[in-house]
Amino acid sequence: MTVQTREQKRLRRRRRVRAKVVGTAARPRLSVRRSNRGIFAQLIDDEAGRTVASAQWTESGVRNLKRLEQATRVGALLAERAKAAGVERAVFDRGGYRYHGRVKALAEGAREAGLAI
Repeated sequence: MTVQTREQKRLRRRRRVRAKVVGTAARPRLSVRRSNRGIFAQLIDDEAGRTVASAQWTESGVRNLKRLEQATRVGALLAERAKAAGVERAVFDRGGYRYHGRVKALAEGAREAGLAI
């Protein structure tokens, strides 16, 4: 019996989620990356292999907020940039993280700004 670290368990969940979630040009994949300090998100067209839009916690106006507020603001920024790129809908790839806390706040922030997830 092998012992897995927290990160190894997350990567197994991530692969399981990614096997089911594929982004297209009409409905790109909203990919989330979380760190201890902040959160990153991007819309990815997997068919073309390109990033449509992205947002992260290091941007001005986001950096000095609390973590949950950061996540909500990053989701809203991403939704605004997606609309500018002509994207109205996306599929959510939580990256192996639980749909809770900052990951949930990011998704809700994007929904409130008008991105259909």
